[in-house]
Amino acid sequence: MDFAFSDEQDEFREVLRRFFEERSALADVRRAFESPDGFDRGLWKQMAEELGLQGVHLPEVVGGQGFGFLELGIVLEEMGRALVPGPFLASSVLAAGAILAAGSDEEQKTWLPGIASGERLGALALVEASGSWEPGDVATEARIDGDALILNGTKETVLSGDVADFFVVAARLPGTSGDEGLTLALVEAQAPGVSVTPLEGLDLTRRQARVVLDGACAKPLGAPGRGASALRTCLLHGAVALGAEAVGGADHALGMAVEYAKVRVQFARPIGSFQGIKHMVAEVLRDLELARAAAYWSWWVAEEAASELAEAAPLAKSACADAYLAAATVNIQIHGGIGFTWEHDAHLFYKRAKSVELLLGDSTQQRGALATALGL
Repeated sequence: MDFAFSDEQDEFREVLRRFFEERSALADVRRAFESPDGFDRGLWKQMAEELGLQGVHLPEVVGGQGFGFLELGIVLEEMGRALVPGPFLASSVLAAGAILAAGSDEEQKTWLPGIASGERLGALALVEASGSWEPGDVATEARIDGDALILNGTKETVLSGDVADFFVVAARLPGTSGDEGLTLALVEAQAPGVSVTPLEGLDLTRRQARVVLDGACAKPLGAPGRGASALRTCLLHGAVALGAEAVGGADHALGMAVEYAKVRVQFARPIGSFQGIKHMVAEVLRDLELARAAAYWSWWVAEEAASELAEAAPLAKSACADAYLAAATVNIQIHGGIGFTWEHDAHLFYKRAKSVELLLGDSTQQRGALATALGL
C-alpha cells in the first residue's frame, strides 16, 4: 500500500494552485459571490474547458477525464485553499455521485455529460424541515405514475439550488419508513410544480435554496424504492470531499495567521515570538497534519471502493472540519482587532469552516457514525 502521490499528481496539484492563485484570488472571490449567480461563470467555463475539473473523476464514456478520487481530492483541496465559490460540491460531487451510485448506464449517459462539461448544474435535494442529513428521515413522497414519479414535499439547504438546472431528489414511496422505499428522482428545475427560493446562509461562497415540490413530475433514478444504499454511498463520498476541501482551507488560514504573526510588531517584537502565539499555531498545525492524514487515507479508500469507506468518511469529515474551524478561529485571534471585522478575509474562511462543520452532519454525528461502523 503506497499513500505517496505520483509525480503526475504532484504536478497536477501545482498547476491547480497556480491556476486558482491567478484566477481566484480573494478579491476575485468577493466579486464572484456578490454577483447575481454567486460565482464566476467565466472561471467555471475555464475550469471545464481548459482543465476538465468538473468531470475529472467521471468515466470517459460520459465525457469525464476518467481519473479517480485521488485526483478529485486534489482538486477539492486546492479549491478549498482558494475558497472558490460555486456549485462544484453540489454538482460534480453530490449530484454526480448520486447518479453514478444509483443510475443505470443509460441514465448515466443521459445526465452526467452535462455535469462533466460544466454546461449543466445538478444539486442533491435531501434535507427537509428537520435539518437531518439522515436518509431514513426523508418524508418527501414519490408516487409512481406509470414510468414517472410525482413528487410532493419541501427540501431545505439545497446547495447551489438557486442556480441548478436539475435536482436529484431523495423521496420515498407512500407508506414506507426508514431505508425502505427510499427513492432517488431526477426533476428539472424549470418543471411545473417546482419552486425554488434562494436562502441567505452564513457562507457567502456557497449558496443554498429551498425547493418546493408540488406534484412535480420526475424521472426515477435507478429502481424506485431501492435508493437507500446509493444515497448513503453518495453521502459518504460527500463527507470525504468536504474533508479534502477543509484541509485546503485550514492550511491557507494557518498560513495567513503565521504570516501576520511575523510582521505584526507589539512591544518592539514580532508577535510570533511570543510563547502564547507559538503554542496556538503549533496546536493548529498538529491538528491539521492529523486531519490531512485522515483525509488522504479517505481518498484512497474512496478510490479503491474499499470496505472501510463507512469508517474513513466520518473520520475524515470530523477531523478535517474540526481542524479547519480551529485554524480559522486562531487566524482571527492572531489578527486581533482587524481580524474580528466582518470585512477582513479571515472571516471568509471562518464562515466556510462553520459551513463545512455542519454540512452532511456535524462532528458529533460523524463520530457517532464512525462508532457505529466500528461496532462500538
